[in-house]
Amino acid sequence: MTTSDFCELCELPLATCVHGQPPPPPPPPKPVRQTAPRRTAAPRARGTAAPAVSGPPRLKRAVALTNGTRKRTPQTEFKPYIVALLQEVGGEQHVDDLFAELEARMEPILLPGDYETMPPQNEVRWRYNARWARKALVDDGLLMPPRRPGFWELTSEGRAIIVD
Repeated sequence: MTTSDFCELCELPLATCVHGQPPPPPPPPKPVRQTAPRRTAAPRARGTAAPAVSGPPRLKRAVALTNGTRKRTPQTEFKPYIVALLQEVGGEQHVDDLFAELEARMEPILLPGDYETMPPQNEVRWRYNARWARKALVDDGLLMPPRRPGFWELTSEGRAIIVD
């Protein structure tokens, strides 16, 4: 090997020296995707307010389809039962007692899929749906947000509503 085969900066053979290696080629350019321009949603027109109805508001009970087209009872069908039960006991009840009474009252409309367990807690599906119905009732202003663990409580609006 001659002196020209060694790097002047690091004195290593040019084949192993970083100074003697050519720079890596630049990465190939990414292909430009042709996408359609994003469409923005048109603003929704606001409807006119519903005419005022005298008396307290009503919460209607829905009836589950039992002809086999549904596998589970929808969460919305739990709402009137929860409100009615809480109204009967004075507006507040522990969730375990409420679930025992709720299951007895809703037994005619609960479907076979409501008794399946849901992972990871292995909670029965109808209880899970009842908890989501409670969340919707809190959002609607009929139930209080959680103040004490395990207790569900009606608001003043929830106590005044009429359940059909």
